[in-house]
Amino acid sequence: MKITIIGGGNLGISIAEGLIKSGFVAAPEITVTRRNLAHLSHLTKKNVQVSSDNVLAIQSADLIILAVKPAEVRSVLLQLQGFITTNQVFISVATGVSTQDIEGILGNEIAVFRAMPNTAIAIQESMTCIAANAAATELQTEMVLGLFGKLGLVVVIPERLMEAATVLAACGIAYAMRFIRAASQGGIEIGFEAALALEIAAQTVRGAASLLLQNQTHPEQEIDKVTTPQGCTIAGLNEMEHQGFSSALIKGVQTSYKKIAKIKEDF
Repeated sequence: MKITIIGGGNLGISIAEGLIKSGFVAAPEITVTRRNLAHLSHLTKKNVQVSSDNVLAIQSADLIILAVKPAEVRSVLLQLQGFITTNQVFISVATGVSTQDIEGILGNEIAVFRAMPNTAIAIQESMTCIAANAAATELQTEMVLGLFGKLGLVVVIPERLMEAATVLAACGIAYAMRFIRAASQGGIEIGFEAALALEIAAQTVRGAASLLLQNQTHPEQEIDKVTTPQGCTIAGLNEMEHQGFSSALIKGVQTSYKKIAKIKEDF
């Protein structure tokens, strides 16, 4: 399988690196495009093909992944219009651009998928949500699920939930990082060196997530296991709630969602 990734930014590079590490496809079968190829020099050292010509890069591709900024999507689609065939699968990871938007330029006979991974895809730990248009066959869908399944967890969702998925999964990784940073800063306050505080906070969050995913439990069930009467855990949790911890996070999620709605309007 030959894969072309249009857009060698952070996410595009993360996808390429994840595909290589997973063994899903050999590095020479991946092409990544970007105007300034100097930014992709580390990929060429791994035998990934690079190009500044999007049209040329997709000529022999079985699967095309569009990983450019939302503001650049229309111009890139217009550039590719007429060059993508029904034998190719087109996947967009661009925020706020629907499969219908893409069909409006490429045509509704092209198999179009929207995928919303996060940057943990580079280490095969992404949470990826997938939606497809009517032209996508069962075999093509299985192929796309197989690809992203090599790079973390993957779920199929309705198109109408893709913006919400963007916030919860893609933006969500930044929210989790901010929590880890704050927790590690608190650790420094109570006596740890910075590096050790960060390691403890990061591993603790990984452990918490693993408990929920493996046990299929609700967060409150796991919280109850570590909150004893008059204990230090419940005292800390209650103080965080008094300071607006959950409320601030929920409002942040809602604000990001409203921003995506604006991106959709501007497309």
